[in-house]
Amino acid sequence: IALAVSGYIMRDISEQRLTIFGVMILFVVYYLPNGIMGFVRSIVVKFRPHWIHRHLTIAQQGDQEHVWAVPDHAVGKEGYLLQARNIVMQFGGLKALNEVNLNISKGSVHGLIGPNGSGKSTTMNVLTGIYKPTSGEIEFNGKLITGATPSSIAGEGIARTFQNVQLFGEMTAIENVLVGLHHTYKHSLFDVVFQTPRCRREKNAAEIRAASLLQFVGLLDLANEEARNLPYGKQRLLEIARALALNPSLLLLDEPAAGLTAPDIKELIAMIAKIRGHGITVILIEHHMDVVMSICDTVTVLDFGQKISEGTPANVQSDEKVIEAYLGGSAKAV
Repeated sequence: IALAVSGYIMRDISEQRLTIFGVMILFVVYYLPNGIMGFVRSIVVKFRPHWIHRHLTIAQQGDQEHVWAVPDHAVGKEGYLLQARNIVMQFGGLKALNEVNLNISKGSVHGLIGPNGSGKSTTMNVLTGIYKPTSGEIEFNGKLITGATPSSIAGEGIARTFQNVQLFGEMTAIENVLVGLHHTYKHSLFDVVFQTPRCRREKNAAEIRAASLLQFVGLLDLANEEARNLPYGKQRLLEIARALALNPSLLLLDEPAAGLTAPDIKELIAMIAKIRGHGITVILIEHHMDVVMSICDTVTVLDFGQKISEGTPANVQSDEKVIEAYLGGSAKAV
């Protein structure tokens, strides 16, 4: 646009026009590498409200953490939070899941492992409503949710993360968490346009909660950093914070340790234990056996869409069927 306007203004000085255009192009390439919109975005980011300074005091109060960040869920209660019975997921002639049964105890960390292509992610997608099972039923907290939409399942209290990080890279960490808190807004378009007390009150509460969630996962100091600039391990934690914004009673983590360094994995294990400490049930899909064996209460093993083993980590680790599935032949545990 700038070049076109300049061309119109300087149409009478044709001899110098190409030289001036060349200088302008060099200026844009050197000083505006992201283009005009990128320049505008950088200005917006520079003057973006720093919610972190406004709500830091509240978020840092230790006794506020369980109120604002992660409320307790059914701590100490027994029974199953989720039951999947005889789940079949068929794609044409391929059965990705074949009569799979899962019983997820309240307040536990339940591992779901298996070789590549065993049906782990398909199970995750069925439980969260992305896939509708061919047959079988899913009961969550005493209510059948088979075939429900992902949004309604999330509303029931099931949240998840994905294998690949799914963040808004050009938004800050706290803005990413605020996206997860959008369901808490009850105000109307009228309230937004005229910035009514109700609108300001709800936005203020969401910002406080977002800051507290970032504190919960240890990212409070990075609240105003764009998500794309965060180290990969911190991006994983940010995804967990956004999932916790739904206030779930069941959190599904799909290979959260993938691509993490050893220190990041230790931090992740501590975070999962912290989440479980608040009574939130966790289903963990993971290939890192050290993570599974150190944090899971129960482990289910899938192979070719069927459950081949289930039990404590120690029992599963020594199961010959599991060893055969991973090693491709019979073997004895050492």
